[in-house]
Amino acid sequence: MIAGPIVRHNEIIPQFQTLPQEPRASDFAIGASIFAIGLFKKTCLADLSAVWVNPVFSAAASGAPIGFVEAWITALAYSFQLYFDFSGYSDMAIGLARLFGIVLPLNFYSPYKSVNIIDFWRRWHITLSRLLRDFVYIPLGGNRRGVPRRAAAGE
Repeated sequence: MIAGPIVRHNEIIPQFQTLPQEPRASDFAIGASIFAIGLFKKTCLADLSAVWVNPVFSAAASGAPIGFVEAWITALAYSFQLYFDFSGYSDMAIGLARLFGIVLPLNFYSPYKSVNIIDFWRRWHITLSRLLRDFVYIPLGGNRRGVPRRAAAGE
């Protein structure tokens, strides 16, 4: 659940109530395409990154020294592995839902193209950010109830 889009009931229930009686070819084509892209991200890109990442993590866990360049390459490969894992699973969930005529929200929007950390956060796991904002940040007062409330809300 945490890898795919987090959907609220008011976004999904109306779609269940208006599902088409017969599958639409357009939904199937779009859903299969998105699912295939997600499967490629997961199996080819994320798992390929794991081939480089896992040996270095294992070596570090056993106490072996890791060189500067090797550490940086591994850190970059691991960041791509995480992205392609989460993004691939999200795409597969979005594609499967679309096969059945359900439209789920976009969950990743090219976070590595962001210009700063705030932009990165807005593009990475969009539905989780929205959930945290609406059910944690705003109920704690957001930015409207003074410094102590803002501090408690993490601002």
